[in-house]
Amino acid sequence: MAEKLGKPEQEILLKIAREALEKSVKGLPLPEIMFDRLPPDLQQNGASFVTLTKGGRLRGCIGALEAYQPLAADVQEHAVAAALEDFRFPNVQPHELTAIQIEISVLTPREPLTYEGPADLVEKLHPGVDGVVLQDGLRKATFLPQVWEKLPDPELFLSNLCAKMGAPSDLWQKKPLQVYIYHVQEFHE
Repeated sequence: MAEKLGKPEQEILLKIAREALEKSVKGLPLPEIMFDRLPPDLQQNGASFVTLTKGGRLRGCIGALEAYQPLAADVQEHAVAAALEDFRFPNVQPHELTAIQIEISVLTPREPLTYEGPADLVEKLHPGVDGVVLQDGLRKATFLPQVWEKLPDPELFLSNLCAKMGAPSDLWQKKPLQVYIYHVQEFHE
C-alpha cells in the first residue's frame, strides 16, 4: 500500500464504513464492494481500525493489526464489528446513527521494539506517534497512537495497556514483554 492515502481514497473508505455501519445496524445486507472500480491502494491488503464516537466519547473500536484482506474490505468488516461486536458497549441502535462519527486508522506493518528494562522502554516510545502492542504469551492488547491524547504519560499509557490485555497494570515493569510499534494514517468524517 502507498505511504499515505489521498483525500479521494479517504472519502471512499469513509463512505464504505458509513454504509456498512448503517446497513448492519438496520439488519440489512452490506453493499457489495466493487473492487475493480476502486483505486489500487484500496484493493491491496491493508490493516485498519474503525473507531466510532458519539458526542466525543468512544462508542466502539475494532480493527486488525495485520493486513489479511483488501483495505476496502477490512474497513467494511471493522465498521460492522465496531458497531455490533465491541464487547465493551451495547450494539449501536438505529436511532444513534446520525450522532455517530466514524474515524478510520490505516496501520503500517508493526515492528518489534527491543528494549533493556522499563526505563529504556519508556525512553524509546514516541508519544502521539507510536501505536503500541504489548504481548505476554497469548495475551495481547494495543492502543492506537490517538490514545496518547488521553494518556500522554508513557508509564500511565503502558500501565493502562497492560490492564487492557487483562494483566496487572505494572506487568511491564516486572517482566520483559513483547513490544511492537506501528504508525497510522488517521482520518474521520
